Amino acid sequence: MKDKSKRPVLLQVTGLRAYLVDSGKPLLQNISFSIGEGELAGILGQSGSGKSLTSLAVAGLLPGSIRAEGSILLAGHEILGSEERVLNAVRGRDIAVIFQEPAAALDPLMKIGRQIALPLKKHSRLRGAELREKVYALLEEVKLTEIRRIAGSLPSEISGGQKQRAAIALALAASPRLLIADEPTSSADAHIQKQLIELIQDRAKARGMAVLFISHDIAAIRNISERILVMKDGSLVETGNTEDLINDPRHEYTRLLLNCARKLDLALKKEGQP
Repeated sequence: MKDKSKRPVLLQVTGLRAYLVDSGKPLLQNISFSIGEGELAGILGQSGSGKSLTSLAVAGLLPGSIRAEGSILLAGHEILGSEERVLNAVRGRDIAVIFQEPAAALDPLMKIGRQIALPLKKHSRLRGAELREKVYALLEEVKLTEIRRIAGSLPSEISGGQKQRAAIALALAASPRLLIADEPTSSADAHIQKQLIELIQDRAKARGMAVLFISHDIAAIRNISERILVMKDGSLVETGNTEDLINDPRHEYTRLLLNCARKLDLALKKEGQP
């Protein structure tokens, strides 16, 4: 594993602020952090902390009702204020997003194979049989079986776990340099969660891809991240090496999150849950 201090910076967020256009209500306040090439980082926080909003800003996906200021440099491209045609060129090639619900990424009326083929055609010269084989290879890469059946199926015709793996294959199609995974395991059971986290981690290391993993689940963040950023009420309150932060949290909010997680874990063990 590369020394983080020697990694070139892939994403640099500086003084990011966001607020509602109509009311001026602040949503994000002076967020600054960076992610290196190939780094696995996590954003931890409770619902409403601003972690998902931060990821949408990084991907240039904020709705028109929210205005952002500051700077988000991704692979040398300024995201904030860029025209949609510029952002469309960056998405897929430099950045891709896995959402909490596969339905947010998958078109319910289009077969899985065709959906994965679209970004491949856009970012490569593959066509015909070569394109089809690449689609199959991506489905195999995310550990799906019966790949020809799944490629020819609509999202409604496959299971929830298969849909999430297909969404990961779609995100990987154009070989992004940064993958944002926004609560991708929260709707899955513990066994599937573990499989999906291991899959994302494995693919990131194999491809040399950076990951920004967003979750309220401390165990999930710990399993995949080398470094954790903790958010509360739209602000970044603490950041550090994963094990250092978990073993010696400095901010009161981080200590509160860890204590709540430990109490929940003890309660589950008493009830006989794994």
